[in-house]
Amino acid sequence: MLKKLVTIAAVTAGGLMLSKKIRNSRGSGNTSMMEDSIEVNLPISTVYNQWTQFEDFPHFMKGVCEVRQIDDTHLHWRAKIGGKETQWDAEITEQVPETRIAWRSTSGAKNEGVVKFYKISDSITRIVLQMDYGPKGIIEEIGDALGLVKMRTSGDLKRFKEFLENRGKETGEWRGSVAQH
Repeated sequence: MLKKLVTIAAVTAGGLMLSKKIRNSRGSGNTSMMEDSIEVNLPISTVYNQWTQFEDFPHFMKGVCEVRQIDDTHLHWRAKIGGKETQWDAEITEQVPETRIAWRSTSGAKNEGVVKFYKISDSITRIVLQMDYGPKGIIEEIGDALGLVKMRTSGDLKRFKEFLENRGKETGEWRGSVAQH
């Protein structure tokens, strides 16, 4: 009996904490922020070049079904989030070769962020990904409160590292620059 009471108390406390976190995120404009990084055992030019191949993202980003590059600064995304297919458009707002790529959504799921590239050595590159996003609906809010977006993004970075290191070279490159608006 005591074991059941402890279990019920733990579940109730967890539910209350989750509920508070969701209410707090709604009160702050319903936006969450995450940051993650990884080191890839390849030169910065190779790592950066591969990251510019947006249409290859479904190879390593879980849940991403398609990324279609419309032009040098516009992308159309199709993904499954919380078991539901969603689409949005994004604009690259800044791109500096081997340094950074920044973006923001222009429709659909609210998100914006930057991926930065750091040369650690001639054969090691650190990627730092920072992203602000707005979970939509209770399922995404619960997933956000449980840290599922951070876990998925961390897994995506690991899969990117494996994808690129296993290949040993990029699938293409785009060396253009985009000035910040």
